[in-house]
This record gives sequence, structure tokens and C-alpha cells, in this order.
Amino acid sequence: MTASAPAPPRPSPVPSPVPPTPAPSASADSSASSLFAYWREDLPASLVVFLVALPLCLGIALASGAPLLSGVIAGVVGGIVVGAVSGSQLMVSGPAAGLTAIVISGIAQVGGFPQFLPAVIIGGAIQMMLGVARAGVIGYYFPSSVIKGMLAAIGLTLILKQLPHAVGYDEDFEGDFSFVSPTGETTFGALGSALDNIQLGAVIVSLIGVALMIIWPRTPLKKIKLLPAPLAAVFVGVMVNEVLRLINPDLAIRGTHLVSLPTTGLEGIAAQVTRPDWSVLNQQSVWILALTIGIVASLESLLSLEATNKLDPWKREAPANRELFAQGLGNLTSGLLGGLPVTGVIVRSSANIDAGARTRLSGIVHGFMLLVAVLALATILNRIPLAALAAVLLVTGFKLTTPALWKNVWDLGWAQFIPFAVTIVAILFTDLLKGIGVGLFVGIAFILVEHMRRPALVLVSPPGAILTRYLLPDQVTFLSKASISRVLESFTEGMRVEIDGRRTTSYDQDVLEILNEFRETAKGRKIDYRLVGVPTSDITPLH
Repeated sequence: MTASAPAPPRPSPVPSPVPPTPAPSASADSSASSLFAYWREDLPASLVVFLVALPLCLGIALASGAPLLSGVIAGVVGGIVVGAVSGSQLMVSGPAAGLTAIVISGIAQVGGFPQFLPAVIIGGAIQMMLGVARAGVIGYYFPSSVIKGMLAAIGLTLILKQLPHAVGYDEDFEGDFSFVSPTGETTFGALGSALDNIQLGAVIVSLIGVALMIIWPRTPLKKIKLLPAPLAAVFVGVMVNEVLRLINPDLAIRGTHLVSLPTTGLEGIAAQVTRPDWSVLNQQSVWILALTIGIVASLESLLSLEATNKLDPWKREAPANRELFAQGLGNLTSGLLGGLPVTGVIVRSSANIDAGARTRLSGIVHGFMLLVAVLALATILNRIPLAALAAVLLVTGFKLTTPALWKNVWDLGWAQFIPFAVTIVAILFTDLLKGIGVGLFVGIAFILVEHMRRPALVLVSPPGAILTRYLLPDQVTFLSKASISRVLESFTEGMRVEIDGRRTTSYDQDVLEILNEFRETAKGRKIDYRLVGVPTSDITPLH
């Protein structure tokens, strides 16, 4: 594969984390040689994603009431299995906070985690069937204003959720996106508690990490492809904390403020793997839970895919149906291996893009790194301060909700800005899926209002013409009723009017009834009223 074609200009307001260099081919998944064409960029990015994903996998498993290992298994499967099958070059999959509530209630409902796993497997099979049935088309109907609002909200939530970790307050689990955490503390309450529990060592590490993330791209060090800024920030954070251990142990970050990967070794890990309990297949609740997982995981993955497509510096459009199939295969595999459900995750995906990834090699390798980490590197990785990872996510969050994005949407007008802002507020005060639902409702409402205001009858005759001619659009829906009625009522006595429907391919029956019934009204008002190419209504007028 060659990289000679210049990248297309970016129409999206989301700032590019990668310079507009030659774009990887759209067929980058067609061969092994293509997969490794950008390994100098992809491998360092995969390490960044791995470092971000590791505490998220553990935190989500802990919050879900599932074994810690199940979160890592889901991360491994999301990277290797989903990454290998997915058509998206930059989206990273794994356990998602959006499914935490479903997992908690599901485990309680079916009687335990082994009994929960068959629901994950069946849910994955449902997703695969949805992909084969080409149900991924629903992803194309999310309004752009809502997707942009989702990105901005995720950025703000990352900042608000990571600030406590940046100062050494880690009561909330890594990866939580809900306004009310499992401990009952709200996002803003956690910020207040963090102010009362500041650890100077964590503040030092996070400030150095943020400064490094900002300064690094502005120095010649940015040319070191194998050491992107996020990776440098984590490495420096570890070294700073180790220096603090030596010169002032009271400042050093310890215990729960570090990554806490299980250190039981290979045999201990094998003993912790949970196997599915197939005896629950005769329970209706398991099948309902599987359907819930399949639908919710599919929606979250499609939303993440749309958002990742917008963040992709080269605007590659990943096939949604293939993504559904890949995510379903991932859930089926994760359930069989004792893992949590997986979805596409925008936090990991944005960190991947920010670290300079070019192709799906980054996501795949991050899965292998999680596997190696849990098998052999737990002791080393447990020295990583959560404050160092918080620095990476704080900068990533800011890049998702830059002032330029807000200004761009504001300039597009109220019809774009209000759904954008409502989506942000709803996500901040609920969670990702509920917030998206509210944003979709408002966005669709604006679309409907705009459609109803748009004239359905287009005046085509010149001013002063004896015959006033109107054209109907290609399709006339029930939303055109009000607009058409207003035009018909505006006709005055003695007018000659012709309504041409020869281009129209489909009619709403209510509109046909209005157009045909106006014949009687026109006679009474001495209006010469003609319909050309408009069929008669199948509905008998009520006189």
C-alpha cells in the first residue's frame, strides 16, 4: 500500500489530533502488509490505549459486581477479536460504563455471574444477526448535532471525572460516566470531596503530565514517532512518583491511587476464569436480558462508530453492518471466556486517535498487551499512578470539547445548537445512553418543526401570471398537511390555480384528502382549481 494521496480537507469542527499527512488507504484491512504499513505510529498508540484501557477495564468490572478478571478479558477480546473483524480503523472496543447498570441488575436477576454469561453470548449472537440483516443503517440517522453534543459531553465528563483522580481522590471507579456514582456521590459532589482530600504527590504528577502533553507537540520531540506525548506523560509520571518514593515517601502515591492489576500469576488467573452456566437457558429472564444486552450494546457501538468517524483525521467511513457483526462476535467470545459485554468505546478511541494511530493495528495490539499484562507484567504496571493517566484523559477530554467546536455549532444556528447543548446537559446529569436519547428527541423535534415550516407547494408561475402554478415535491408526507392547508386557505376569489403532482412518487392519504376535498371549497369561493397528476383520495370525504 502506498501513501501518496494527500488527505482530504476536514469538514468537521472537531480538531484533528494528527497532522493532515497522507491518508492510509480505505482498504487498509485487505492484507497483512497493509495492516503493518503504519506500525511506527500504531504501536506507540496501542501502548497509550493499553495504559488508558487497563484501569478502565478493572474499574468497570468492579462497579459491575463482576470478577476483576472479567473486565480484562473483555478488553482483550474487544482489542483482538473485534479489532480483527471490524471495518473501523480507529475505534477501540472493550467493557463500557454504559452497560454497568445492566450488568449489575442482570447478575442479580439471574442469580450470579456464571448465570449471566449465557445472556452475553446470546446477546452477541443477536448482534451478529442484526449485522447480517443490515440493521446498522440506523447509525446513519443520528443527527450530526447530537453526535457533536455527545463528543463534547464526553470531553466535559472526562474532565470532571478525572479531576478528582488528578488530585489523588479515587473513591469513584475509573471509567464511570454516570452523574450519580455507585457510591451515591454525584459528579460535582466528588469534585467537592476531592478538594478536601488533595494529595500533593498526585497533583505534582498530574500537573507535570498535563504540561508535558501540551508542550510535547510544540517541540522537536514530536518527531519521535515511537514516543507520543500521552506515552511520555505516563512514563514521566511513573518516574516522578519513584523519585518521590526516594526523597520524600510522604508525597509518594501509593495503594488505591495506583493501577491495581491482580498479581496471582498464570495458575491463579486460570482459576479465576468464570465459565458460563448453561442450565439457565430455560429461564425467560435470561433471554430478555440477552435481548437487552444485544440492543443496548449495538446502539452504543453505533454511536461510538459515528463519533469515531467524525474524529478520524482522514474521514474514513467504517461500515456499520460489519461493525455490528464484529461487536456481536466479540460479545459471543467474551461471554464464552468469562468476560463482560463489550461495545465500541469513544474514550479509548479518542485516546487512540490523539496518540497518532493510523490503522486498526493499534487496537489489536492493545488487546495483546492487556493479555500479556495480566499474565506477566502486573507487578510493574501496578506502579503507574492514576494521576498520570488522569493527565492523559484530561487533555483528551479538552480536545473533545474545544471552544472551536462550540463556536462552530453556535454559528450553524439554533436548530443545531439547541440539540447539541441539550445532549451535553442530559449526558452530564444522567449517563451516556439516556443523554443521547434526550438529545435525539430534541434533535428530531427540530427536524420535524423545520420540515413542517418548509413549503410543500412550490410556486413556479411568474408574478402577475393569469394561472398560478404550484409544484408538489417528490414525496408528500403527513408533515406537509399544515403547509399545504395554509396555501390552500390563502387563495382568493377569482383565482386560477393549478397544482402539479406529476413529479410526486408517493402521497400521504391525509394530504390527498385535503387536496381533493378543496375542489368543493374552491367552487363555493369561485376559484378555478385544477389538480394535474394528483390521484383521487381513497378516503370517502365526510360530508
